[in-house]
Amino acid sequence: RDISFTIHRGEFVVVTGPVGSGKSTLLRCLVGLVPQTEREGEVRWNGELVEDRAAFFVPPNAAFLSQVPQLISDSVADNVGLGPVSDEALAAALDLAAITDDIAGMPDGVATLIGPRGLRLSGGQRQRLATARALVHAPELVVLDDLSSALDVETEIELWRNLADAGMTVLAVSHRAVAFERADQVISLAPR
Repeated sequence: RDISFTIHRGEFVVVTGPVGSGKSTLLRCLVGLVPQTEREGEVRWNGELVEDRAAFFVPPNAAFLSQVPQLISDSVADNVGLGPVSDEALAAALDLAAITDDIAGMPDGVATLIGPRGLRLSGGQRQRLATARALVHAPELVVLDDLSSALDVETEIELWRNLADAGMTVLAVSHRAVAFERADQVISLAPR
């Protein structure tokens, strides 16, 4: 309730606050994952009102990555692309998501099967692989819900630096100081 903010192209905006303050709900409302009857207010894109958020906030306009990313029991490449993507787009997404070295160490590289729900991967690898999926189609806005919860600090720094250097516009939930230091804007939600 009672929140208003603007994100400019290329900015990194962090949403933070205590558990239950509405961080995930805010992101889900923004991208249209909460039914229209449950949300109020408006979202504007370049000044134009977005009437159907769920239809609008998809690639190439936006990509959303939830707290618990869903992976499929298939190859690394198929998990990222969810369909055909060029080798160049796949490599760029893996680089941006800071997982290229991990994939290079796997027996079959991008053809490696990751098992049901990514069970052959660590929590951080699952998050970064899902991040690559969000980035592979070069969305204008990347919305990340607590992406770094399973990442070590060095990997998180690399990931945020990669997104910033790529000029990505990012809206992310985080509680970590490394994200606050990188942020152009921090939105702090109060407990409900």
